[in-house]
Amino acid sequence: MQSLLSELFSWLACRFRGRAELELEVIALRHQLAVLRRQRSGRSQLFAIDRLIWVWLYRVWPRFLNVLVVVKPATVIQWHRQGFRLYWRWRSKSGRPSINRELRDLIWQMSEANPLWGAPRIHGELLKLGIEVSQATVAKYMVRRQGAPSPSWRSFLRNHAEGIAAIDMFVVASASFRLLYVMIILAHDRRKIMRTAVTEHPSEAWLSRQVTEAFPWDTAPPYLLRDRDASYGAYFRKRIEVMGIKDVVTAPRSPWQNPYVERVIGSIRRECLDHIVIFNERHLRRVLSSYADYYQRTRTHLSLEKDCPDSRPIQHRSVGRVVAVPRVGGLHHHYERLAA
Repeated sequence: MQSLLSELFSWLACRFRGRAELELEVIALRHQLAVLRRQRSGRSQLFAIDRLIWVWLYRVWPRFLNVLVVVKPATVIQWHRQGFRLYWRWRSKSGRPSINRELRDLIWQMSEANPLWGAPRIHGELLKLGIEVSQATVAKYMVRRQGAPSPSWRSFLRNHAEGIAAIDMFVVASASFRLLYVMIILAHDRRKIMRTAVTEHPSEAWLSRQVTEAFPWDTAPPYLLRDRDASYGAYFRKRIEVMGIKDVVTAPRSPWQNPYVERVIGSIRRECLDHIVIFNERHLRRVLSSYADYYQRTRTHLSLEKDCPDSRPIQHRSVGRVVAVPRVGGLHHHYERLAA
């Protein structure tokens, strides 16, 4: 009796197992037929749902590969492995506690501003700020870069600005309609006016002497940027070569290639000379000296983060009341706090 029951149960199991396999085979064949009906230009068009159905059939019925004809069996196995990797990647991410938006933005800003830093360096900076976070979390929210890290053009130019100076000249008409030539030398790093000079007849020897007096001893920059004015003749080029300065000449009619000194000349005109009638050479020297002092010690610059070439200290409210000090003959004012 017991053997008869066991044979009956085994027959029923085989019966149901065969019926389930038959139904799965029908599903697989019908789905492949539907895919073939979508065929366009001799190639089957597959969607994500097709791949999911075939991967599911392979999971529940491995012999499904024997009836698959639309794609190769190895392709379905590859889809299954990819889905397995995506599933566990999602599981590993969902298991890690998330951090707040402010900290994620801070990690992103550090990585963006410091392209040469890796996750250990940023993690160390966060620890010094009292922020407890794992190094793996820092690596997760860093900027993704392709290839070797590279600094931005802004930081690259700032690192090289210290070794560059520029020279240029402009003309000022006096009250008697005499033309006076103004020479200006500007250091690029802090936009500092190194020297201004005035003459009625610029020459190679005069320009060479101005460069020598602007950079005494070993303070000469490696590069001097200038235009193609005929006043910078052979004598001038020989003098700066002896000083160890490399002459960098802009292209013809391209003042935009020497922008910093051109911007300073424009500021001198707009903020000073356009509002004054120059009487003579001596008067022009005095006006330029007053404006250069204002430019160096008082006037704030956007390129220096609202600071001056000669950095101004910040005066707090507790020092005293604010007073205005006239500069450049009253054209501009300097504001500072006086102790009560």
